[in-house]
Amino acid sequence: MLIDYLPVLMLLTLAVLLFSGFPVGGILAGIGIGFALIGVAVDEFPVASFFLIPYRIYSSVGENLVYPAVPMLLFMGVALEISGAARELLLCLRRILSWVPGNMCVSVILIGLLLAPMAGVVGASVATITLAALPTMLGQRYRPEIATGAIAAAGTLGVIAPPAIILFFLSDALEVTIASMFLAPIVPILALALTFILYFVAADWIRPSMPDKTLLSQSTESLLIYLLRGLVLPVGLIALVLGSIIAGWVAPSESAAVGAVGAALLISLYRGFDLSLLRQALWRTMTITAMVFFVVMGASVFSLVFRFYGGDDIAKGLFDDLAVSDFEILLIVLLILFVLGFFIDWIEIILVSLPILYPVIRDLDFTQYVGSDQLARVWIGALVALVLQTSFLTPPFGFALFFLKGSAPPQIDMLQIYRGVVPLVLLQLLTIAFVLAMPTIATWLPAQTLGM
Repeated sequence: MLIDYLPVLMLLTLAVLLFSGFPVGGILAGIGIGFALIGVAVDEFPVASFFLIPYRIYSSVGENLVYPAVPMLLFMGVALEISGAARELLLCLRRILSWVPGNMCVSVILIGLLLAPMAGVVGASVATITLAALPTMLGQRYRPEIATGAIAAAGTLGVIAPPAIILFFLSDALEVTIASMFLAPIVPILALALTFILYFVAADWIRPSMPDKTLLSQSTESLLIYLLRGLVLPVGLIALVLGSIIAGWVAPSESAAVGAVGAALLISLYRGFDLSLLRQALWRTMTITAMVFFVVMGASVFSLVFRFYGGDDIAKGLFDDLAVSDFEILLIVLLILFVLGFFIDWIEIILVSLPILYPVIRDLDFTQYVGSDQLARVWIGALVALVLQTSFLTPPFGFALFFLKGSAPPQIDMLQIYRGVVPLVLLQLLTIAFVLAMPTIATWLPAQTLGM
């Protein structure tokens, strides 16, 4: 029957049109409505079902209790960037870590963990850190491959560090609590960050950079005020937002609102009371939010029609025909997501690709391996985040590498960027292997903190 082929045709059409450069939300919605009209023409899609589309969009966005926090977290990240907090934090960390080899690289990794989660998307995260850190690092005579490697690693690592908005969408897609999804990647991310730091310390110890010592004496403020302004305020604000969500003191939207107000106050503190800067932050937040939720709405239309035609059974049918174990199926799913991460941002992957694969993931039984079904999904969520983060960094198609090249000075070429990230990708793959082999790396903290 024709209806059996419509879901496959929808996927093929999506794969082709994603490279057209047209907005992804429009592509998803257009394919959904277009194939619904085809279904009407061949008497496979009832006309009355079109009335489900507005309801589906409203239920996906309007009734979701997580999504209201997203624009406020995005504003928090934009405001921290516009206020100059990223550069203040970079210089403050470098001053504190002046005795550590490769201290600028170490500072950049720490900044990625602290500030990048609010950037929202990979491109914004990498571009933010590049503009804040790369000119200073090159001025400190760091080798281009080392400087760009540190920035690419920091930007992509921060995208999956709580309170990153990717974790909000991932918790919704895998049907786990936000608190557990926030906690699951913390230990793997910290372990990976520590591995990166040791790598850059060793690289600088073997081939030292020649830093400009005058940078450390530029500030005339007392050390206490300098630390309060450059370190305590931005880090404290982020810790307040993250801690209140994990502890369950307030809802995510309320915590994000506090973070947004705090970030707006930091603009006044760092740059003075300037309404033009606040308007700039609001405008950029609106643009990114509109992009994110346009994709959400388009994905809602696409998934409604796709599931109406039985698209959920496609992925399950493919794996049913394979004589493989649950663990091997999980590896195949992760490989698919890894390859997709070369070409598209996490928003499209989590909102479109992951729901298609979720029926397969839901049927996997890792209860004995991990401890419970809920912990198994939390573990898989951490793996998905790590795999996507790795794919964004992997040459030659790594999504983040092109944003880094676009934000870097002209003298930085792609070959230098590739050389800088290859060792880091190998370290990331090793980390993923450890999390696969020892699920407690991802599940211990949620289990201990939330009693799962």
